[in-house]
Amino acid sequence: MIITPKVRGFICVTAHPEGCKKNVLDQIIYSRSREAISDSPKKVLIIGSSTGYGLASRVVASFACKADTVGVYFERPALDGKPATPGFYNARALDHFAREEGRISESINGDAFSDEIKEKTIELIGERLGKIDCIIYSLAAPRRRDPVSGEIYKSVLKPIGNGFKGKTVNMVTAEVLDIAIDPATEEEIEGTCKVMGGEDWERWVDQLLAANVLAPGVRTYAYSYIGPEVTWPIYAQGTIGRAKDHLERSAKQIQSKLQQLGGTAGISINKAVVTQASSAIPVVPLYNSLLFKIMKNKHIHEGCIEQMYRLFSSHFDGNRDAQGRIRLDDLEMREDVQREVKETWDKISTENLRELTDFDGYRRDFLNLFGFNASGIDYSKDVEID
Repeated sequence: MIITPKVRGFICVTAHPEGCKKNVLDQIIYSRSREAISDSPKKVLIIGSSTGYGLASRVVASFACKADTVGVYFERPALDGKPATPGFYNARALDHFAREEGRISESINGDAFSDEIKEKTIELIGERLGKIDCIIYSLAAPRRRDPVSGEIYKSVLKPIGNGFKGKTVNMVTAEVLDIAIDPATEEEIEGTCKVMGGEDWERWVDQLLAANVLAPGVRTYAYSYIGPEVTWPIYAQGTIGRAKDHLERSAKQIQSKLQQLGGTAGISINKAVVTQASSAIPVVPLYNSLLFKIMKNKHIHEGCIEQMYRLFSSHFDGNRDAQGRIRLDDLEMREDVQREVKETWDKISTENLRELTDFDGYRRDFLNLFGFNASGIDYSKDVEID
């Protein structure tokens, strides 16, 4: 079938398998072009591995660190004549390319929050990798079923305490719009922490420890974001920010549990990039459009693959803040970059959007997530979706 992008709100409901494969290959080519990473992890588990930072982590692990990997994700295959989700095609392509190079590359498609998938993953690790020396937790989801109580929790993107008024951009019409969001209830705050906090990360580590599949010196890192003042009310000071606080507390608890193996646990604060999850956050697409223009002009812009190569090549010991968090957002948060963000933000309107920001570049990157705008792909041709 011929597949074209169909954008609804902050999501594209179609995905192009050949475009997704090319996107993965482009990340692989970048990793191969960089210096090989020595003394790096060799047996890596990535939880949330099919898109964004999780996918880039798996690419770097496989092709720059020459590691064997297991990826866990929850994606929909092609069904009833509809294309699969982009993450499904991404994971399939990565397995193909990694195996061509002799790497062990295994994927498990299912609910990573469930004990069933944890048990299945542990069994696979024991059979194929033996013991793992690195765990990356890069899971973003709208809901989670508690494996003990069976209760379903939902995450929301809302401010806490006071309502929020700001502006965002419509991905389809390129209109800059005013938005107003009511504050979250206590139930919504709790639900967001249950989904996006560190409870599941810690449960993964507990079960991996109990199964004796963690190598001495094992490292585990979860990814987070802080962002600039313009996004704080809806992010760092909102429900997601509260969940990220929980994530950081979990890192300390996990750290104490891994001491028996001489292992470590930590948080990597990453740069703002275009991902499916970030596109859903009000304000962020407009902020990213402005940020990208500023950083590209300064020749310091990075995407997921550049960020993850930097993380792995520093052996997870890069620039850290007073809380011990790795700061891969150091270039984004540079004083000169954020000064330009503040000076420009209030001036942005529908009329000057393309003059003041890189909205077109942001939208290209957004569609690229779904396999569109990939170089060398003829989108007028029929393509197999299964």
